[in-house]
Amino acid sequence: MTEHPDLARLQRRLAEFAAARNWQPYHTPKNLASALSVEASELVEIFQWLTPEESARVMDDPGTAHRVTDEVADVLAYLLQLCDVLGVDPLAALAAKIERNELRFPLPGAGDRRPDA
Repeated sequence: MTEHPDLARLQRRLAEFAAARNWQPYHTPKNLASALSVEASELVEIFQWLTPEESARVMDDPGTAHRVTDEVADVLAYLLQLCDVLGVDPLAALAAKIERNELRFPLPGAGDRRPDA
């Protein structure tokens, strides 16, 4: 079983990779957000003309699966770099957003239930 690196380690590796190539001047929030959008669009492009059924089976084809995996990695890489530059903890941000959504979109009938019922 492969060990999964933690987000902090991945962010450090991305920062080290960029630093070794002197790319930091280009890694502004604006540029990273733009690159993130481009990579997300490249992921969307893979699915653009597929039917819902075809899209559900996209990982069955090794060539397409490789493209999807690469684009997911690119999206995550730019998102992690953006978070690093802005000082955003992506896991804390996601946890907080899920909590807000749970309050904003309660389960149907959740307000009707009484604890003693």
